[in-house]
Amino acid sequence: MTVNIKGHETALGYAVTGVEDGHQVLVLHGWGSSSAVMSGLINGLADQCRVFSLDLPGHGLSPISPVPWGLPEQADAVSQFLAKHSTSPVTIVGHSNGGRIALYMASDVKLSAFTIGLVLFSPSGIRRAASFGTRVKRTVAGVLKAPFMLLPGRAREYGLDWLRHTIVWSLLGSSDYRALDGIMRETFVLTVNTYVQERLQHIRVPVLIFWGENDRDIDKQQIQALESGIPDAGVMVVENAGHYAFLDRTDIAIQGTLKFINAL
Repeated sequence: MTVNIKGHETALGYAVTGVEDGHQVLVLHGWGSSSAVMSGLINGLADQCRVFSLDLPGHGLSPISPVPWGLPEQADAVSQFLAKHSTSPVTIVGHSNGGRIALYMASDVKLSAFTIGLVLFSPSGIRRAASFGTRVKRTVAGVLKAPFMLLPGRAREYGLDWLRHTIVWSLLGSSDYRALDGIMRETFVLTVNTYVQERLQHIRVPVLIFWGENDRDIDKQQIQALESGIPDAGVMVVENAGHYAFLDRTDIAIQGTLKFINAL
């Protein structure tokens, strides 16, 4: 199907599987991943649920969007998909950035109507305490940008755009940032710089959070912020698992998710 992103039509690859009259579930992958990575979890849920899975633009089977898009546009694209394919509110099962999208939707006055519950695997979207290395990079970035900020309008924009395309600027970014270019790099920047902690209090659906005890991408402080900020949230710490707990302990992921869904 196609969705409209900033006035541009963009294709989304998707799949529908499982029990036709079962509880409806939407599975959202993380950044740099795809629905194929979550196939084990999808297949396990499909025994009892109607499972929708999709690949966001630039991931899996979906082509890159013609324009950069941030978290609001990602949430809107998902809602367009659900408006066409779901017949009732769904439980969103999201990993990492898929969890960030789910949190944004559930905290939005309009988009929250699409959800009845959230199951999140190491969701992103909570600001992490900056390490010493990160603080140094931010300082260097500020120094590099300072001369361009003194320029008038169009000259400033041109200068900053040139800076963002230099090797030095690229080295200040994460490995994910350095691996990208063009529209996907711009989309990545828009996405990772959008946080949801100020929105958590508006979430009115129950939320189950899985967190692998060996996760190096999302830390314990971020998970605690989610648990304390969401009115109805619980956390399951998964032993011997990392950022991809649904791969490390697929059995626990499936059992815990089905138990949550059956209690809704």
